Amino acid sequence: MKRTRKALLRALLGLALLAGVIALADPARVLAQLRQAHPGWLAAGLVAAIASNVVSALRWRALARWLGAEVSARDATRWYFQAIGLNALLPGAVVGGDVYRAVVLRRAGQDTAASSWSVLLDRLSGLWMLCAIGGLGAALCADVLAPWLRLPPAAFAALMIAGTLLWLALPWALPRLLRRGGQGWLAPLRAAAARPDFDRQLRWQALASAAVQGLSAAALAGGGLALGVHLSPWAWAFAVAPVFLMAALPVSVGGWGTREAAAVAALAPFGVAAPAAVGVGVVYGLYQLAQGAMGALAFGLPAGSAAGSLQNKE
Repeated sequence: MKRTRKALLRALLGLALLAGVIALADPARVLAQLRQAHPGWLAAGLVAAIASNVVSALRWRALARWLGAEVSARDATRWYFQAIGLNALLPGAVVGGDVYRAVVLRRAGQDTAASSWSVLLDRLSGLWMLCAIGGLGAALCADVLAPWLRLPPAAFAALMIAGTLLWLALPWALPRLLRRGGQGWLAPLRAAAARPDFDRQLRWQALASAAVQGLSAAALAGGGLALGVHLSPWAWAFAVAPVFLMAALPVSVGGWGTREAAAVAALAPFGVAAPAAVGVGVVYGLYQLAQGAMGALAFGLPAGSAAGSLQNKE
C-alpha cells in the first residue's frame, strides 16, 4: 500500500509539473503549436527515435553477452521495446523498464549478476555519452550560452571541452579505481574491468552510445523542425542532455512534466518561445508512447511473471 501511494504521488507530481509548465506557456499557444506540426518532420523524428532504441537494444545485447548472459538480437529488441512501454506507463521514468529488462533476462535462465549488471552498465554508458555530447554541444554553442553564465565565450568553451575530455576518459580509469576495492557487490564489475578485452568492449560501448545519442538528438530536432523550431545541430546536441536527464528522473510517469520543463530551460537561450519548447517536449514524449505501443503490438506484451515481479519492486 505504501509503495502504491508513493507511485501515485510521483505520478501526480509529474502531472502537476506538466500542467504548470503548460499553464505558464499558455495552453492555447501550446495547442496551436502542436496543431501546425509538419507530418513529414514528425515522421522523420519518430524514425530516428525508433532507430536510436534499436541500436540501444543491440548495445545492451552486446554488453550482456560480454558479461556472460546469452540473449538473441530478437529477444533483446523485444524486451527493450517492452521496457519502453513500461517506462511510458509506470511511475519512475526509466527505472521500471530497466528493472523489467533485468528480471526478464534472469527469468530466461541467465546469471542474476550478469543480468543486473548488463542493464546497469548499459544505462550508465548511455548517460556517459549523453553528457559528453551535451558538453561538446555546449562548447560549440559558447557564443549563445556563455552570456547566460556571464562568462567569456572562449573561457566557457575551454571549460566545456576540458570537462568533456575528462568525462570521456573516466571509464578507462575504472580498472585502476577498482584495483584496491571491488569486493562484495562490486566484484563482478572488478572482474569485468580486469578482462583483457575490456578496452575493446569499452570502445564498442562508446561507439554504440554515440550512435544512440546522435539519433536521439536527431529525433528531438525532428520534433522541433515539425513545430518550426530551426536550430543548429550543435544546439540540439546541447539541448538533448538536460532534456533527457530531467526526463529520466524517477519523479514522474514517462518523464512527463520534467521533460517539458527542461525543454523550456534548455531552448530559451536560443530564443525558442516557451510554447514551442513545451511542444518539442510533448512531441518527444509522444514518440516514446508510440514506440511502447509498437513494441507491445509487434513483439507481444510483457510476460506475466516478469511484469508481476516488476510491480512487486515498484
